[in-house]
Amino acid sequence: MSAEEGSPSLMAMREIASFIVKAASEIDEGQVRRFVETLVDVYRSGGRRKILVMGAGRSGLVGRAFAMRLMHMGFNVYVLGDTIVPSVEEGDVVIAISGSGRTKLIVTAADAAKAVGAVVVAITSYPDSPLGCLADIVVRIPGRTKRVRMDDYFARQILGIHEPLAPLGTLFEDTALVFLDGVVYELMRELGISEEAMRKRHANIE
Repeated sequence: MSAEEGSPSLMAMREIASFIVKAASEIDEGQVRRFVETLVDVYRSGGRRKILVMGAGRSGLVGRAFAMRLMHMGFNVYVLGDTIVPSVEEGDVVIAISGSGRTKLIVTAADAAKAVGAVVVAITSYPDSPLGCLADIVVRIPGRTKRVRMDDYFARQILGIHEPLAPLGTLFEDTALVFLDGVVYELMRELGISEEAMRKRHANIE
C-alpha cells in the first residue's frame, strides 16, 4: 500500500461519508415531511397508536436503532420479531426498511399490516418495488446499484467510472441509519422533546 493510497479502511470510510452527504441532497423533502408528520400524529395520540419497525439483517439493526430513539422520545414502539409485540391495529404505523424492497418477510409483513388498516411507511431504494407499491408513504434512500470487484476499483477510477468501496447493502444501510437519526432530530424540535427528557427514558439497567 502506497502513502498516496492511504489506509483502505479510512478510504472506504471517506467514500461512505461522501455518499451519505450526496444522498442528503437527493432525498425528497416532501416524502420526508409526510413521514415526519405521520410520526407526529402518532405521538399526539397519547400512546393510543403504536409504531412497529421492521427490517431483515442489517436493515433490521438500523430499525432497532431508530426504534430505540423513538422509545426515548416517548413513542409506543415495537420491533418485529420481539416476543412482546402486540397486534397491529387500524391507525398504527408500520415502518418497513428494505433496500431492495423485495425482502419476502418484510413485504409479507407489510402486506398483512396494510390489510388491517395500518399506515405502511417504506424506507427503500426502489419505490417501484413490491414494498414501495403497497406502502402509503415511501421515502427513497439512495443505495448501491451495481457490484464491482475490488481489484477493478482503481482502474475504474482512472477511467472515470466511479463506484463505492462498500459491499452489498452497506451504502443503503448506513445512509438509512443517518437519515433516521436526522428524523429523530426533527421530531425532537417539532415535539419540543429535550435531550434530558430522552435521557430519563434511557435504560438504567444494562
